[in-house]
Amino acid sequence: MPGPRVVPFHGDEVLPKKVDVVVIGGGIIGAATALELAEQGLAVAVCEKGGIGHEQSSRNWGWVRLSRRDPREIPLMIEAVKMWETLDKRLGRDTGYKRAGITFACGTEEQFNTYAEWAKYLEPYQIESHMLDGNEFAEMFPGLQIKPFGALHTSIDGRAEPQKAAPAIAEAAREKGVGIFTECAVRGIETSAGKLSGVVTERGVIQCDAVVMAGGAWTNLFCQRFGIDVPQLNVLNSVIMTEPVAGGPDGALWTKAFALRKRQDGGYTIASGHENIVDLVPNSIRYGLKFLPSLKEEWRTLKFRLSGRFFEELRVSKNWKMDEASPFEYNRVLDPVPSKKYADGTLAKLAETWPIFANAAIAQRWGGYIDVVPDAVPIISAVSSIPGFHIATGFSGHGFGIAPAAGRLMADLVSGRKPIVDPTHFRFSRFSDGSKIELMPDMRQ
Repeated sequence: MPGPRVVPFHGDEVLPKKVDVVVIGGGIIGAATALELAEQGLAVAVCEKGGIGHEQSSRNWGWVRLSRRDPREIPLMIEAVKMWETLDKRLGRDTGYKRAGITFACGTEEQFNTYAEWAKYLEPYQIESHMLDGNEFAEMFPGLQIKPFGALHTSIDGRAEPQKAAPAIAEAAREKGVGIFTECAVRGIETSAGKLSGVVTERGVIQCDAVVMAGGAWTNLFCQRFGIDVPQLNVLNSVIMTEPVAGGPDGALWTKAFALRKRQDGGYTIASGHENIVDLVPNSIRYGLKFLPSLKEEWRTLKFRLSGRFFEELRVSKNWKMDEASPFEYNRVLDPVPSKKYADGTLAKLAETWPIFANAAIAQRWGGYIDVVPDAVPIISAVSSIPGFHIATGFSGHGFGIAPAAGRLMADLVSGRKPIVDPTHFRFSRFSDGSKIELMPDMRQ
């Protein structure tokens, strides 16, 4: 696999006949949900078509941030930060988490004012996020030869290692009794008396009372098969990992030209601060109107292209049989080719403006598909049309940092326990009940 080198995880062999909950998807959201469910006393199986954390969960930037979160996500992200602070101890494993701060540079006075307005959302929670002027920014990042108007800095923000986190959480979940089955695609669900009764996997049937669909970019395809319409598109982000760089910043930094964060090994994860690729596919037409408000805001940052993916997705069966191989078995790991142009161009811009990166050696490049929904707020919700079926998806590039708390919220909803935060904003029905699609106030960059 050309993608990042994920900590190896060896799945279990013997499929259980019955559990309380089956989690579909072994990314960080699925693993976190399984751990929380097990700690609430439920019998759980995780079914992953490929390997644990092999898709976007290991390909993201590794940021754990409150900065510039949609206000609707802030309460859940605050809980996530609390959980990250003690997660390594809880798991008995290293996730690479460190509180180091994240800074967003502002190129204009308008952007500065927008970020300053966002910082006010944290005031009720007594969390510090403040604006730096140009001189303070220069002191924080010595040697960087750009002079922004100012910056938003949030010291509580941090980072962790995506290639370690999902496997660490999954191993801890297994210690709590969760069965974790890799290379075990779920082909579909079964119902009895109008409610969910089991899942059909490529290895056999597991009876259960509840299912959590945490399949990331695959959620739309799976749900379509069972009459559940999840408005979801995928965005390609390209990332570079460097060899260790001496004298680089400890805190993460975003600018329009580049975004970076230090890795545990002393190297850096680097990506464009604003360039992402959107492949035009059949779902682009299907969901075009729902995504129109966000496209109007973000059109400068999205690079649309017509590629082979249009015809690939057009050919994929939407009505596969349960006793035959599903599309998920023919694509174990979604491993897109990164854009060398954007990735290498970003590193070149960084090297031009920051001499310490002038000789940074590229250790690896990879691409990852970010699953997005029209308002960029995740779905963490039950699905009323199939009692017992739940969805945790659409994290829109925000999923890694929020994962521990998202898993807790999903588990609370499945078990019936009092939710860790109000789940109203994350309800699936908002896309079908006539609710207006509302965007984050400061989406413009």
